[in-house]
Amino acid sequence: MTTLTPKELERYSRQIQLPDLGAQGQQALKNTTALVSGVGGLGGTVALYLAVAGIGKLILVRGGGLRLDDMNRQILMTDDWVGKSRVAKAKETLSQINPDVEVEAIAEYITADNVDALVQRSDIALSCAHNFPERDLLNAACVRWHKPMVEAAMNSMEAYLTTIVPGQTPCLSCIFPEKPDWDRRAFGVLGAVSGTLACLAALEAIKLITGLGKPLLGQLLNMDLANVEFNKFHLYKDPDCPVCGNQSTKAESVINHQLLTVNH
Repeated sequence: MTTLTPKELERYSRQIQLPDLGAQGQQALKNTTALVSGVGGLGGTVALYLAVAGIGKLILVRGGGLRLDDMNRQILMTDDWVGKSRVAKAKETLSQINPDVEVEAIAEYITADNVDALVQRSDIALSCAHNFPERDLLNAACVRWHKPMVEAAMNSMEAYLTTIVPGQTPCLSCIFPEKPDWDRRAFGVLGAVSGTLACLAALEAIKLITGLGKPLLGQLLNMDLANVEFNKFHLYKDPDCPVCGNQSTKAESVINHQLLTVNH
């Protein structure tokens, strides 16, 4: 474990003042590797707020190049980067903002071939991909390897958010046993909506890592941002779920040990 440097103590001094975070929570952030799938208006902003909070390492996973119609919401990008790898630019921008955070850029989509290795190298995953097949692959791998996952998605002016801890909460397959027909370019996107959801998703990860506040465990936050209406729904954990139905509650203690305890 690498301890916080004097520079880091100064950089994060304002959040260290939070009584439920403190230096111990900051150290926990530094010791954490976060996997972010889908580095777009949602995932890119999630990565930004994890980086400025002092996460130890980010693994950014997203294939394809930057499109001009991405630019209304991708705050890590610049206009001259259109057509190039978005994760490469995201790494460059994040490293300039906080050089103390290690950033690994993987210009691939989440697939059955790479997902297990990616999840095994991470302590927590943030599900921000633009389609359900990638989200389902990430969810199943997180369940297999007992890694928590923050699930965040938006559609037009609506969004939802939950935190999944294998063995403790419903998984994504419990929540959506039948997947919505979701075309990434079939609905409008406003950057402020993806940014709002991204901030809340980053906060969910920070809470889970540090013990600050109360994460959305077993609850789904639904947001209608056009009318500024927020609702929480209690989620059903399906004992016969094909993905998480056989998971034991032992996973909860594993997660707590890995993420909520700082070794001295």
